Amino acid sequence: MNFLTILPMAVVMVAGTQLVAAVFLASAERPRAASLGYLAGAALVVVGGVTASWLVTRVVRVDVGAGVGGRAVERRIDQALLVLLAVLALIVFLRRHTTGPARWMGGLQRASPAYALRLGVLLFLAMPTDDLTMLAVGASAARHALSWWHLLPFVLLTLALLALPLLALLLLGRRAEVVLPRMRDWTGRHSWVVSEIVIGFFVVLTTADLLR
Repeated sequence: MNFLTILPMAVVMVAGTQLVAAVFLASAERPRAASLGYLAGAALVVVGGVTASWLVTRVVRVDVGAGVGGRAVERRIDQALLVLLAVLALIVFLRRHTTGPARWMGGLQRASPAYALRLGVLLFLAMPTDDLTMLAVGASAARHALSWWHLLPFVLLTLALLALPLLALLLLGRRAEVVLPRMRDWTGRHSWVVSEIVIGFFVVLTTADLLR
């Protein structure tokens, strides 16, 4: 496994409420400032989350593996990853009808950059799907002895997907008034399907490692 195989998990990070909130912020009174604040908050959590998971798994793999056998520890990590992915897939399925706009999102039209930053932090910390995804990505990278910098493409892709509403606004101008609601509605209806496909792909890769 290389760092390219963990990139699709970025879709799971932003699918649903996270991307819907980004759409609302791109339609706010100060769309650029609010969207950048939101991205900054998300970046803090994602970088911290995958780094913490990578560090813990690396310690387990290197220190514990040195005493009981590296292959045995790697198998335990693979098994833990499969459990994480199974729980993640279940949560995504159970929440498939709850990814639309919540009532509180109506207030995002007047969001300040500071409020948007706090929102980015809270949303990505409070969402079980994001927590489990960060755990899985960081642990998988450490389990395959990938250096920390291999996590950066995943972080950057997560932020790039989250920035799509802002990019649409900058590139399309007034036409974004048509595109952004469509993006929001599509995300609310179909993002869970895309997430399940990506999780399934990661399950196959992890199972292949376990069976070697």
